[in-house]
This record gives sequence, C-alpha cells and structure tokens, in this order.
Amino acid sequence: MKIIKATRKYEAWLHEQLDVFDEDLALKRELLAKDSFTFLRGTFYRWMQVFPEHCKKAWRAPVVLSVGDLHAANFGTWRDAKDELVWGVNDFDEASPLPYTLDLIRLATSVELAAEAEELKIKLNEACEAILDGYREGLEKGGEAFVVHGDRNWLSDAYIKSEKSAEKYWEKLNQLPVMEKEAPPEVRSALEAAFPYQGMEYRILHRQAGVGSLGRPRYTALANQDGKFVAREAKALIPSAALWAQRKLKGADVQYEEVLARAVRKLDPVLKVYESWVVRGLAPDRCRIELDELGPERDEARMMRAMGWEVANIHLGTRAAVKNILADLKERKKNWLVKYADRMVGVTLEDWELYKKG
Repeated sequence: MKIIKATRKYEAWLHEQLDVFDEDLALKRELLAKDSFTFLRGTFYRWMQVFPEHCKKAWRAPVVLSVGDLHAANFGTWRDAKDELVWGVNDFDEASPLPYTLDLIRLATSVELAAEAEELKIKLNEACEAILDGYREGLEKGGEAFVVHGDRNWLSDAYIKSEKSAEKYWEKLNQLPVMEKEAPPEVRSALEAAFPYQGMEYRILHRQAGVGSLGRPRYTALANQDGKFVAREAKALIPSAALWAQRKLKGADVQYEEVLARAVRKLDPVLKVYESWVVRGLAPDRCRIELDELGPERDEARMMRAMGWEVANIHLGTRAAVKNILADLKERKKNWLVKYADRMVGVTLEDWELYKKG
C-alpha cells in the first residue's frame, strides 16, 4: 500500500510547512476516492515518486522549468493589462525543473482518465497526436499566448461562461461561509492591495477549490462595489512536491513567479506572488474551467492541440533547452507519448484502487 504511506508522509510534510486547514484536507481525502481523474489531480506527490521508475527513458529527457501538476482541468481564462481575454494554464503551484516529457505525459494521462470519467470523449491516440502537434509547432514558432479573438473564437465556445452561468458564479461565491480563522496581517495587506480601490469593505470567506491544493491556507475576500462583486484570493505556496519526492528540499524555492516571468504569456496584472502567497482575482472570466463546465460545441482535438501549444509557451521559458527538445522529439518513436501515457494510466488506476481500499 505504497500510496497510503506516500500520502501520510506528504500530509505530515504539509503540516510541517503550513497551518493546514484540516477540514479542507479531509475533503480532499474524500474527493481522491471519487474517480481516477480526480485522484490524479490530487496526488502529484505520488506521480513524482512513480514517474521516474515507470518512464525511465522519458525521465532522461532535456530539463525545463515545467508546470509539474499539469492536467486537462488546469486551464482557464484571465484578463491581461489591456483587458483582453486570455486562455492558458491556470496555476503553477507545483512548478519545478523537470524533463519536458513529464508535462506532456501527465497531460495525456489526464485526458485518458477524464475520458474514463466521461468528462472528455477524445481517444488517447488522437489526443496525443494533437498535443504533440501543438507542442512541436509552438516550440518551432517561438510560442504565442492565446488571446480569445479572431480565429480563436472557438475557445469561446468551449471555455467562456454565459451571462447566466456568470450570475451563478457570483451567487455561489456570495453564499460561502465567513472564514473562522483570522487571516494573517500580511495576507490582509496583500488582498487589500489587490482590490481596484483603496478602503473597499470586504468579507473573508472560506472557499474550497481545486483538488491538489486542498488543505493549504486559502483566504477569499469578497467586496461589493456599486452593486458589482469584486473578489480576490490569497493561497499559501510551498516548494513543489517534485522536490519533496526527489528529496531536494534543502534551499528549495517556490517557482511560481519564475515560471510566469519566463514563459511566453500575457500576464494577469492582478496576480501577484508574495514569497509564500499567491494573490489573484476571482471572476467568471478569471478562473479555472472544470471539464464539466465546458461548452457542448467544443472541438476536443483542437483543444488538445491548443493545450500542447500552451505547454510549449511554458517550456520556452527555458530557451537554452529548445534546440535539444526538438532534436529529442525527432529521435523518439512515433507512438512514444501514447505508450507512456497508457503506462501511467495503469499505474494511476492501480494506486487509486489501493487508495480506496486503504
């Protein structure tokens, strides 16, 4: 029952690093048993233990500053400094220097598990082909951020919330319970600095979001400005679980700000990193989009290609590795991504079954 042991050790480390929200961590344990896709999302620490063993040749690939905890539901939208709507990777809690292959294999693995959970319909081989096409072309062309306009309006069909769903978003946020724990002074200061106006009155609410980060301190501030809601959130950051699994924590730093600064990306001006906290805006157009929220008219093959391109946008932050990555891709067999993703699906399913029993 190595997954049970790994989970206990990782949670013990979390308690050493943070003032863990035990209620949220208890919810995470329940969610991990829900389905294999959710399990994958919440156990990056375990992925980092088993990936080097089961994907040895992929583990020896060129290293880049990676997303780490990449999966098909770690994408969303935000507004840039020009108020343009941008789509891409939603968070970088687990960013770390890793073989470029890891992000691609983890993304493809998540697609297959999401299909088993009936949240996606695309076949693994089709998804892998699209991901690799987008990734390779993104690297070759130097990347480009996904602004949702023009010939990319198809993204709107898949990812943009309707006016009705936007109303539900604010209604749901407004109904959250008030946070019982007092927010640290530095968190309050960071949240207040992120609001559009000084002196805005707000409530700090208890929001349980995502899967992998459940248990980490999270403070959601909700204000009402002239009848319109404004929300900001602070979430605690710690070094990547990739470093925990590799026992490389000595002198380890959080890489969130670094990956944002280096990637090909249109930045969200509201998002700020303060050492051990990330502060971001929350809104219907500033959030992660869960797979069950995707529009029915979505083109999943096109989505996979876009996801592959976005991974290239992130990996281009390690410019010196690009030439070696392209050479490495040429040397790999045609179905290498399908093979490794299928292997990691099996490993993940085995761990998930053991986790449910444990």
